[in-house]
Amino acid sequence: GGTVIGSARCKSFRTREGRLQAAGNLVQRGITNLCVIGGDGSLTGANLFREEWSGLLEELAQKGKIDAEAVKKYAYLNIVGMVGSIDNDFCGTDMTIGTDSALHRIIEVVDAIMTTAQSHQRTFVLEVMGRHCGYLALVSALACGADWVFIPEYPPEEGWEDLMCVKLSE
Repeated sequence: GGTVIGSARCKSFRTREGRLQAAGNLVQRGITNLCVIGGDGSLTGANLFREEWSGLLEELAQKGKIDAEAVKKYAYLNIVGMVGSIDNDFCGTDMTIGTDSALHRIIEVVDAIMTTAQSHQRTFVLEVMGRHCGYLALVSALACGADWVFIPEYPPEEGWEDLMCVKLSE
């Protein structure tokens, strides 16, 4: 996906001028359909682009970048938004795009370091991604048999440090 091809919502798209340029590029190339796969930022940007579309076309026409016929021809921009987020925090779906592959990578890493941790009788701490959502941490902890997991949805109780030290001593 975007990680491999290096795509991301560009900073200039956050400005009206950037969205105006994007609208001009789409009209110039005859593109009327977009499939936006991303998280909150990308989908919010796509929605704003959709809301501004007719105004962007009018502005392009006023600036002489497109003619009145193009305004009519490209009056509608169809956008499909698909949640692509490793956080798996979107209501109405079992798993968002990216969650399964992120979980798979976490388990691969744990498998790779488990033998080292056991042979050296060491404790390993693994931090996983997840902006404000502990889904990956929780599910990977369950899958890998972690002794402790910290997630934002369920902060640790008072005195957790002492309990952890007892467990580590064992």
